[in-house]
Amino acid sequence: MHMKIKKGDNVIVRTGKEKGKTGIIAKVFPTTDQVIVDGLNKVKKHVKKTSANKDGGVIEIAKPMHVSNVMIVDPKTKKASRIGKKKVGDSYVRIARKSGQEI
Repeated sequence: MHMKIKKGDNVIVRTGKEKGKTGIIAKVFPTTDQVIVDGLNKVKKHVKKTSANKDGGVIEIAKPMHVSNVMIVDPKTKKASRIGKKKVGDSYVRIARKSGQEI
């Protein structure tokens, strides 16, 4: 399936423990349909001391969430919107369905 959300998009989380929060897409995993949103879906991970990591202990990392749990933030209305596309010249651009604004 082709993902309509790309790295750098401003999104709002629609379900789960982070519901209602917004953030920027940091990384996209198209094969598993997952995304990492900056500052959201953080979990604590226990790491051992290694030569690369001198201090062991507990660190916080952002885990991926499914792309169906996030929606793009409409630049005009600042609400969640679906994504469409519109032909401009010879190429297509992504638009927010709610306002028709270009993303």
